[in-house]
Amino acid sequence: MGDKMIAKVGKMSGVGLLALLGSTMLVSADVTVEFWHSFGGGSGEALAQIIENFEAENDGITIDAQEIGNYNDIVTKLQAAIPAQRAPDAVIMEVTRYGLFADRGVLKDLTPYVDADPLKDDLFGFAREVGVYEDKNYIVPFNSSTPVLYFNKAIFERAGLSEDTPLNTYDDLLAAAQQITDTLGDEGITGIAAPGQFARWGLIMGNDSDLIDSVSGEILLDAPNTIEAYEFMASLVHEHEVASPDGVTQENNGRDAFLAGRVGMMINSTGNYGRAASSLGDDAVVVPMPCNKVCAVPIGGAGIGILSTSDSEVQDAAYQFISFAASAESNALWFSETGYMPINQQTAQQPLAIEALAEKPGIDVAINQLDFARGRPRPPVVTWMRASEYDLWQAMALGQRDPSEVLTEFAESTRAEAERLER
Repeated sequence: MGDKMIAKVGKMSGVGLLALLGSTMLVSADVTVEFWHSFGGGSGEALAQIIENFEAENDGITIDAQEIGNYNDIVTKLQAAIPAQRAPDAVIMEVTRYGLFADRGVLKDLTPYVDADPLKDDLFGFAREVGVYEDKNYIVPFNSSTPVLYFNKAIFERAGLSEDTPLNTYDDLLAAAQQITDTLGDEGITGIAAPGQFARWGLIMGNDSDLIDSVSGEILLDAPNTIEAYEFMASLVHEHEVASPDGVTQENNGRDAFLAGRVGMMINSTGNYGRAASSLGDDAVVVPMPCNKVCAVPIGGAGIGILSTSDSEVQDAAYQFISFAASAESNALWFSETGYMPINQQTAQQPLAIEALAEKPGIDVAINQLDFARGRPRPPVVTWMRASEYDLWQAMALGQRDPSEVLTEFAESTRAEAERLER
């Protein structure tokens, strides 16, 4: 979205919170909240159940939930909807992309709501922090995740790999992927899915680097460890041929091939746990991310924000839903059905969560990684950087360009874009 176009959206005006009692507000008339989200399949069904539960307890509030597409689609469509005055009232925003919209006044500052809501004391520290940009709260977390490593136990066994095969370093991943491809390649089975952007971020962090430093904002795209990580990831496709190019040109192809039993390993969000378990049954195994040089993983997922252009009563109703969705009961339903991490400290005590932790092996891996999980940067330039990275990754992974050259140029252009956006 152009700066001038976004700037036309006025900054939020203060909204009286006199009727705010804890996390509940009294809505005086029937209100409909248009809510854009990115969840289909089992995740969409879980969200629908949360919405149904909310509406049953909040007579007069209707949540008009609309599946818009993935996180990229939401950003694109929100950019188009704002000048056309067709923006929703509430929207799922990925945790590194909302800064652009907060910076331009598109998202409402939720700090007064959050400060008055007892919910804030129940959220984990990472969940409280993830929605804060420049000391103001713009989103409340809903689906939080880290990348994890999935593997297909049946494929491992057929390739002569045990279930406890070391998968802790780049070399470990490559060795396992090569053995799978060498043994089962004639059947169209490859060793590992080409890493998607969230997986790439995780592998870079595990190599003791980052794309942009989340604290200082320093651009690290051309740091030696970042370049080394991209060289390794690209080599899986064009040099060692243990990952299919199909997963480079379209990230979901790699995930879908893994779920169909045609790929041995996949690095992806913990939010894919439910789909992997449903597709592969007991053959779906989840283990922590590799720690190539250090143990570090990015916190991903999204939270729900409210549009500053919505009527105040609609904003009140939208926050009432947001608070309900982050409650222990709702979060336990979400966690147990999808595998996204608990964001509420009381979630683990809920019956649905207790049952999931007891009966679903590996669903706790992302939780166990929280000791070395880190938030990611969210300044406006991150949205531009992430959108630009896809084509550059494709050129590197397909062997069309040298990673060191690409990333040096990309770092320079990202620094220039950051300076432009700050003016």
